[in-house]
Amino acid sequence: MTISGKKEQIKGRVKEATGVLTGDKKLEREGKVDRAAGNIKEKAGELVDDVKKTTEKVVDKVKSTFER
Repeated sequence: MTISGKKEQIKGRVKEATGVLTGDKKLEREGKVDRAAGNIKEKAGELVDDVKKTTEKVVDKVKSTFER
């Protein structure tokens, strides 16, 4: 989970809700875009974390193979 992704999602929800309440379609669309950007940032952060974990496992495996 990334903090910036969550912040972007929250900002988007606020904009979207404000747009709905005020009838401002542009603000509502901006909110939807911000939420989508936040989701992408969050997923990208999770992917980076997964790649790091997998890389660490591979490095450990290779090290243990050569230490024998």
